[in-house]
Amino acid sequence: MDAKKIIAKRVAQEFQNGYVVNLGIGIPTLAADFLQEGVSVILQSENGFVGLAPLEGQENPDLVNAGGKPVSIIPGGAVFDSAVSFAIIRGGHVDVTVLGALEVDQEGNLANWMVPGKLVPGMGGAMDLVSGAKKVIVAMEHTAKDGSPKILKRCTLPLTGKGVVDLIVTNLCVFKVTEKGLVLTELAPEITVEFVRTITDADFTVAFELVTMQLDEN
Repeated sequence: MDAKKIIAKRVAQEFQNGYVVNLGIGIPTLAADFLQEGVSVILQSENGFVGLAPLEGQENPDLVNAGGKPVSIIPGGAVFDSAVSFAIIRGGHVDVTVLGALEVDQEGNLANWMVPGKLVPGMGGAMDLVSGAKKVIVAMEHTAKDGSPKILKRCTLPLTGKGVVDLIVTNLCVFKVTEKGLVLTELAPEITVEFVRTITDADFTVAFELVTMQLDEN
């Protein structure tokens, strides 16, 4: 299983039946493909939808998610304007939001919108999502393309939200963000604590009951 699918499958294990879930652009959107048996969630998109259904081959070219990707809507889904969409988000009606990150740190700070040297349109809905959702999950590869750490002692890029992250899921492990810092709770198969320490800038403790991520293909 490749890195992105590892992350998406583990993230999907956090969803419970009936949850309203917002999936960010990139790796987070893949989580919808790995829902556990018996679990049905309502996908919400900040550009004005609930009940999104990213069904391959059944997309409506006139309907796109926040990332501009064509989607469809399940029976009972709804389309509305941005004001209603953000009222849902800011009103605390989103159970889980899953976002990618450029950096995340040991205090739960998140930086995921400003790319150095690149022109960006702005923060978008991420600022609202990380402050309004009941649970914030960061889903990202453990290191940048050049091998540099993305989980830091302190973020260096402009923040999307301060102290907002609850869980960090990478292709190598899972960190829980607590008041006392990061706690390593799960490791991917064949990955060691020592290896994670070598590629993680942040300080972290190891859970007493450290377990292996459940990533079997079935």
